[in-house]
Amino acid sequence: MKVHSGYLLSGVLVAALGVSAAGCGGGATTVKAEAKPEPIVVETARVESRTIDRYLRVTGSLVADEQAEVSAEAPGRVIAVPVERGSHVAQGAVLARISPTETSAQLLEAEANAAQIEARLGLSPGQPFDPKRVPDVMNAKASLDLAVAEFSRIKSLLDQKVVSQSEYDQRRAQVDVAEQQFQMAQNVAGQSYRSLQAARARIELARKAVSDTTIRAPFAGLVAERVVSVGDYVTRGAHVATVVRIDPLRVELTVPEQAISLIKDGQAVQIAVDAYPGETFAARIRYVSPSLRTDQRALTVEAVAPNADGRLKPGLFATASIQQPAGAEALLVPAAAVETIAGTSRVYVIKGDKVEERIVTLGGPIGKQLEITSGLVKDETVAAAPKGRLSDGLDIRARTLAN
Repeated sequence: MKVHSGYLLSGVLVAALGVSAAGCGGGATTVKAEAKPEPIVVETARVESRTIDRYLRVTGSLVADEQAEVSAEAPGRVIAVPVERGSHVAQGAVLARISPTETSAQLLEAEANAAQIEARLGLSPGQPFDPKRVPDVMNAKASLDLAVAEFSRIKSLLDQKVVSQSEYDQRRAQVDVAEQQFQMAQNVAGQSYRSLQAARARIELARKAVSDTTIRAPFAGLVAERVVSVGDYVTRGAHVATVVRIDPLRVELTVPEQAISLIKDGQAVQIAVDAYPGETFAARIRYVSPSLRTDQRALTVEAVAPNADGRLKPGLFATASIQQPAGAEALLVPAAAVETIAGTSRVYVIKGDKVEERIVTLGGPIGKQLEITSGLVKDETVAAAPKGRLSDGLDIRARTLAN
């Protein structure tokens, strides 16, 4: 019995020691769970307010200032094409020549007909038409004057009873005939002069036909396309070449309906194209459409961009920044201060030793900063680079961002 009691006492002691040890271990675990984490060190930046230049960004395309599909104005065989695709041509430069054989013969015929009529009318080059100076009219006038003089003499002799009445009547009839011949000569001279005018008109048409055999550039520019070659036969209206002027270039822009009040004639524009990344080209608005396009609810605006070096090409897609009136105030924060997730932008405002998550609306980039159009006020302090580490109400230790 004594031995049994000893074993019982030992078991009780061992159990007690186990409970004590368990109690001590539990107390240590509770202390670790209640340990407070260190605050996150956050660099901060002040919300800055300053005057900036604002730009409206729109898109469009580059178009040649002028483009002409040059056609033949006279039919015939092509005998010369002195230009190639890409050739620089001055206004009036020859693009192609058509054989002038037929038109030159027509010109000679018209000139001969006109010269014949001029000779009949007694006209020299540049002399104005006077029907009284036409040879036939002058002859008829002389005959009339002679008949009148003879009639006057016969009339005085009749009064003296020297000549008979029949002779008097004969002289009077001669005067009437001479007057009619004189009037007829004047009418014929007038008709001949009108024929001369028609002949001279045919000369001008023939000269134009000869001139039309030389096809010329309507303005200075580049030959974008050459369609004909020597030996081709062309008809009137056949396409011969395409000439474009690319200095300056037109920039056709599409402005959304809500921004049309910001567009004015003469505004400066900066053009960017994918062909020259990082570069901009100056332009200026010269045309604002008086009405919107109903299919797009957008305004068509045309700017002009100098292109003396020819680097810009018609057809390039362009992004245009249209400068707005200066003097607008903007709130700016470092670009790294803004987190954008699923289209929602937020910043973290410093409130003592905590941060407050703030949803904001963004404007455009200004250098390494972003414009905030709503959600912040001037001189607030924000986390300069949250990098996904912050959340609303988190404890932080602020450190001002070095300039």
